[in-house]
Formats: sequence, structure tokens, C-alpha cells
Amino acid sequence: MAKWGEGDPRWIVEQRADGTNVNNWHWTERDVSSWSSVLIRDLLLGVSLKGLEGVVELTEVDRLEGESSINNRRGKLFFFYEWRLRASWLGTSSSGVKFRGTVDVSNLSDENDMDDLDISVSLCKDQPDTPLLGLMKKTGVQEVRRVLGEFVHRLKSEFSQGMILAKADQPEPPEPQNQKDQIQTSRPQTQKNQIQTSRAQTQNNQIQTSRAQKSSATRCSSGPAPSLPGVPIKTCTFNLTETFQTSPDELYRTFISQEFVQVFTRSAAQVDGRRGGQFQMLDGSVRGEFTQLVPNRRIEMRWRFRTWPSEHYASVSLELEERGDETELRMECGGVPEGEEESTREGWTRFYFRAIKQVFGY
Repeated sequence: MAKWGEGDPRWIVEQRADGTNVNNWHWTERDVSSWSSVLIRDLLLGVSLKGLEGVVELTEVDRLEGESSINNRRGKLFFFYEWRLRASWLGTSSSGVKFRGTVDVSNLSDENDMDDLDISVSLCKDQPDTPLLGLMKKTGVQEVRRVLGEFVHRLKSEFSQGMILAKADQPEPPEPQNQKDQIQTSRPQTQKNQIQTSRAQTQNNQIQTSRAQKSSATRCSSGPAPSLPGVPIKTCTFNLTETFQTSPDELYRTFISQEFVQVFTRSAAQVDGRRGGQFQMLDGSVRGEFTQLVPNRRIEMRWRFRTWPSEHYASVSLELEERGDETELRMECGGVPEGEEESTREGWTRFYFRAIKQVFGY
């Protein structure tokens, strides 16, 4: 954490030169919508049920709309979140017949307890009745409620540290401590319009996703922060290797074509597939610029996640090499802020490599 006066971007208002603690008096806000979105998806896609009727698992999050933020006022924390979602489930009966359906949650918010969530389960319109629907309505609803409760618990536990600042007589903020007793979960309706809307960096390095990479390595080093003069940050480099059942030219187009990117990310994207062209994807969570393009062989880019320090980019290179009827992709990602390497590696594995394989059959 930067010392007072060095411009830590996580805070809207810093301490004045006379020692007045402005931050704990005014509202400060940290936006954690991107972190929340990724975690909710991961938790839901981990839901799997087994019973006498057969087995059921959630296979896709078709819709996830909402936001999350943490606010600090006068040394107290307030957690705001409001989400609406729909997930698809696939069931296999004990006789081997497959059925599909959906789960809808319309009111996941700080104003509702977990027991008050409206969770509805249904079969797709073309599906015949099945006992698996009863399994989902009984056990599935409980499991969905449990994982959404896990999201709320992690939201409050992971972001309760570092949001309360030092008092005027404390020149340095103390080391983050467990502050669960300070967490307030009811929304102060009369003060919402005082919240300032400055964006802040989030910490998604504990998001649990299964690894799909075949090999990886991480190296860390110190380097200057491009957005905070005089405040060095540590950065890391990691490598990934992945094999795709396709040709180098087809895989190359997958990464630089706006149409392909929108398909495998299942969201709107802006991609200018030229040298110097910029890209933005995953609801603005990822952005960057292509710095070098060697058709069908190499892609280099400046790449950043929205919650990283302002204007800090990692350097990413993708080497494509044909190996028979497969293409080997070797990735090197350097300049990742220390503490973000694990989530960055997992993000590339899940939202790039695995998504491309699942959507295009590579």
C-alpha cells in the first residue's frame, strides 16, 4: 500500500497536509462488479447434484446482470450488491436420458436474506416431464442458495480489509486486520446520493477455477509503476502452453477477429485486428492494443484488466506453431502486478483457451 500523499488510486480523497482524516469522514467507494461477476459464474458452474433420479449439473450462466460495491463512511463499511441471473442445467436420468432446463434468480441483493431469494427452476419448453425437475427444485435450489451465500460471505471477508483508513493522529495506516465486526449489510437509503463514483482496483486473485494449461512458470521482479510516479510495484511473468485441434491460421483469426471474439466470450466486444488496433471485451473488464501481428504465427499485445493500476499494461505474446493436425500455442505474459498472476493465468485459461475449445470445438 502506498504511503499517505503518494497517490494511492484506491481512495477518492486522501489525508490533508494538516493531518485531517478526510477519508473516514466522506464516502469512498470501491467497485467490485467484475470480481463479483467472475466469482458468481465460477460458483454456479461448480454446482452438481446426484440422486436416485440421476445426475444434474449447471452448465452455463446465460444471463448475469447487476453490480457490487463497498463503501466506507466514518469508519464503517456498507456492502451493496444487486444481481439477476439465469443458468442452464443438464440432467441425465438413471436410464440415461438427458434433459435440459433453467434456474432463475431475480433478487440477489443486500436487501434480501439468502432464505428470501426467489429461485425458480423449470424445464426447457421442448422437454418432457422428468423426476430430475423435482431433484432440482428440492436439492438444486438449496445448492444454488448455498453458493450464492458463499459469494456474499467472500465479498464481505475479502474486501473488509484495507477499506478503513487511519485516524488523524496515525501517520501510517495499520496493517489490515479482520474487521468483520465493522461490516454493515443494510443499505443507508438516505445517503446513497453522496456516494462518489470513482472506480477502484479489485482483488480477484482468489477466484477458484480449474487449470487447463499444460505447463506454466512464474517469475517476479520489481519495476516502476507507470501510473504512480515514485511508487514501485512488483510485477511477474508467467508462461502457458496449450494445444488446439485446428490450423494456425484459423486460431490466429480467432484472436484478432471481432466476430470470433464475441462468439467465444458470449458478450459484446470491440476488436480492431490490425497493428496498433485496440480491443475491449468481457464488458470492458479487459482492454488493450495489438503491438505486433505476424499472420498465422505470432500475436503481441499490450493487455490489462480494468482493476489494475491506471494505465498499467502487461505485455502478452502468443506464438502459434503447427504440429501435424494441431496447433501449439505458447504464451508469455509479462508485467503482471504481483498478486494478480494467479487470477490472470486462470482468466486466460478459462475465458480464452477453454472458451475457444468449447465454442469452436478446437
